[in-house]
Amino acid sequence: MLPTGIVQPLQAPSRPGSGTERLINHLLHRLRPVFGKGLFGLAATEFLAFGLKQAYACIFGGLLLAIILLTRFVYPEDAALSRYDFLFLAALGLQIAMLATRLETLDEARIILIFHVVGTVMEIFKTSAGSWVYPEESLFRTGDVPLFTGFMYASVGSYLARVSRIFHFAYSGYPPLWTTWLFALAIYVNFFSHHFIIDLRLGLFVLLFLLFGRTWVHYSVFRYRHKMPLVLGFFLVALFIWIAENIGTFARAWQYPDQADAWTLVSIAKLNAWVLLMIISFVLVTLVNRPKRESSAEKA
Repeated sequence: MLPTGIVQPLQAPSRPGSGTERLINHLLHRLRPVFGKGLFGLAATEFLAFGLKQAYACIFGGLLLAIILLTRFVYPEDAALSRYDFLFLAALGLQIAMLATRLETLDEARIILIFHVVGTVMEIFKTSAGSWVYPEESLFRTGDVPLFTGFMYASVGSYLARVSRIFHFAYSGYPPLWTTWLFALAIYVNFFSHHFIIDLRLGLFVLLFLLFGRTWVHYSVFRYRHKMPLVLGFFLVALFIWIAENIGTFARAWQYPDQADAWTLVSIAKLNAWVLLMIISFVLVTLVNRPKRESSAEKA
């Protein structure tokens, strides 16, 4: 998500809740004199804070993607442990390390577990339907799906849970929770049912704008409270997932049918699927961390 408008300056820079966040804020305080006190300095500090905190929010997914890409080129073909099994053990170790170092909270870990289940079920069905394949052998797998794939879905949940905490998300114009739960369920069912009946994707996008078209997400970066349309946030995050998907297929973590002979860019049309997956991910996070309403004082 990108800052689209400043609502008001905070009385003080937002107080971070973790050691990493405190470290980021300490660095920003040290750099403020370098940027100056003018408009450019304020904007530069805010932009840097946004970038650093976003990097922290996606640390799990970023590290996992880096491991996937690195093993594509340096992992020995004759290794006793297959590449996919190594990726599973590396992702599991990464998850444990993040909990041990408190880079991830237990609440965020619970969200990740939900994503494992939801993502793996969909993976089993999609691979059986021939939507994509995992071309390499592995021991840690269920059906045609290597177990490391659950961590790829979990990285999305990890990011959403952490970014909402780091940036102190609150919402205005948020629809009733039960409508969002039913909407997410309809999206999930359509990922399966469109193989047998008509694809309801167009209608789901209409519902997306009906439900969330008036919703704004309010968030703190460093010294200012910002806001942006929530639907725009969905599309922006989905765009970055699409970029990560291209990196993943380039690294042969998985392949689409049209990539069997040689790697090609994943169609931009896949972006709509990632937007809908974002809705499921976002709603799953709200099951654990209920969305907060932006107070009138903060919006004033």
